[in-house]
Amino acid sequence: MDRHIPFESLRNFRDLGGYPAAAGLRVRPGLLFRSDSLGRLRPGTPDWDRFLALGIGTVVDLRHPWEAEAAGRVPRHDSFAYHNLSIEHRPYDQAAAAPDVDPGPFLCARYLEVAEDGVEEIAAALRLVAEARDGLVFHCASGKDRTGQLAALVLALLGVPDETIVEDYTLTELASRALLDDWRARNDGRTPLWPGFGRAPEAVMRLFLQALRDRHGSVEAYVTHTLGLDAEALSAALRDRLLEPLPTAWPDPVHRRAAPEDAPLLVRLRDTAALWQLARGIDQWRPGEKDEAHFVDRMREGEVWLTYTGTTPAGAFELWWDDPAAWGPRPPDAGYIHRLMTAPHTAPPGTGRRMLAHAESRVAAAGRPYARLDCLSSNPRLRGYYEAAGYTVVGEQRAKQGGQGSPYAVTLLEKRLG
Repeated sequence: MDRHIPFESLRNFRDLGGYPAAAGLRVRPGLLFRSDSLGRLRPGTPDWDRFLALGIGTVVDLRHPWEAEAAGRVPRHDSFAYHNLSIEHRPYDQAAAAPDVDPGPFLCARYLEVAEDGVEEIAAALRLVAEARDGLVFHCASGKDRTGQLAALVLALLGVPDETIVEDYTLTELASRALLDDWRARNDGRTPLWPGFGRAPEAVMRLFLQALRDRHGSVEAYVTHTLGLDAEALSAALRDRLLEPLPTAWPDPVHRRAAPEDAPLLVRLRDTAALWQLARGIDQWRPGEKDEAHFVDRMREGEVWLTYTGTTPAGAFELWWDDPAAWGPRPPDAGYIHRLMTAPHTAPPGTGRRMLAHAESRVAAAGRPYARLDCLSSNPRLRGYYEAAGYTVVGEQRAKQGGQGSPYAVTLLEKRLG
């Protein structure tokens, strides 16, 4: 479920595999990784063993040489080759930016500078990705800006949709708190002047992709005319190495009731789903809105369920036994399904429907004849999904109170069971 591969010393190491790409294929897992500074790795530690076990044969360090010297580079090892390709030629200090600086235009402008200045190094990095025989990881300091740019170019050449490229960029949001804590630790406990430090809002990558195309016509034209590479040949080489058919068989899903120790996983799953939504222009959930206490409370007052395929979390949902905020006072004739969420790109097709069916079975077992749920009135796509699953629109609540205290309109749907 989680693209972030857990390390004690690394905050933003993740696999680019699993994303949908050209011709109905997907990016092959376990071959292409992105990360924050690998200089934190130390031989003889569990982190080092975990890193070596990934089978990485090439490390591309996108930092300035002086950064690598000051903060350390990945330790040397015979299993991989190290390349330092500094794609950024005009350093800037994000932590010192003015508090009122808008991250979208500010970082987009910096990324365009890198795209024009770092031509030689970007071209060399793309060739390494295309030619690597084993796994490859590229990284900068936080794994967000320079790393995000190179990831965007590679994914675009693989035929990955823009909204997925934007989503991949925003996943740094899941590591932002740890990156900020690291900065404070290096700077005597101070807080960066710029509130946007360490953040990766979707507007940044959306603006950058649009600006790059406005300036050059397309990503392929930029690669051909600015980087001096044969974009068609490069794209073919990348696709040959990194793409694979979608799976045709999946393990049967297994549902289990969540326990309090699952709360961090549930928060992570919801925040990941929220970033998926925002990358597609769906302003419904936002990362950080529901904390661990929320899910523990829902376990105490109702039920929370996790769904797995094999050992991998594929989704979750909450089951309430009343919902006065949306439905008003009601007799005990229904179960109310909330926060139905699946793991983006890794949950098997149909996982959401299977979770709905399991929730309905729980409601029926409780002797209640209706399953009910609500969805944001401004999200017709989600309403259609529930209608296709047998739910009928029965009304609208125009002023449901949200977690942040702001009212919003929801469509009410129910399904007669049995």
